Amino acid sequence: MKIRELMHKGIEVMPPETPLSKLAQKMREEDIGAIPVGTKDKLQGMVTDRDITIRAVANGKDLSKLTAADVMTKGAVCCADEDKVHDVLHTMEAKKIRRIPVCDQSHRVIGMISLGDISAAATDKLTAEVMKAVSAHHA
Repeated sequence: MKIRELMHKGIEVMPPETPLSKLAQKMREEDIGAIPVGTKDKLQGMVTDRDITIRAVANGKDLSKLTAADVMTKGAVCCADEDKVHDVLHTMEAKKIRRIPVCDQSHRVIGMISLGDISAAATDKLTAEVMKAVSAHHA
């Protein structure tokens, strides 16, 4: 099975200068935990709810002055819509990530795939294995 069969399409890429408050509001409104960051849909990084908590709130920074660029993970891992689900699961396991933007050959975001999306298509054993690895304590 290919990623294109499971990915969420129509993902909005937010510019790096987007205020943190706007990112948090979007996450709340759309019930999502990650937003790709870039210019003209070209991926530059990702902001997760955990990034906001750890890199902004926990560090006591002035949240009203922070932007996506201040807290995003640069060099985010992405996959292609042609990639096999099994291969993307192994990437998630190795990198300890739960969501991956799906990009075209020009590095433009065309969708998003999450561990939850994939779990419906993978075997129970493989899903459990990857979930355990992704959830393991980060060193």
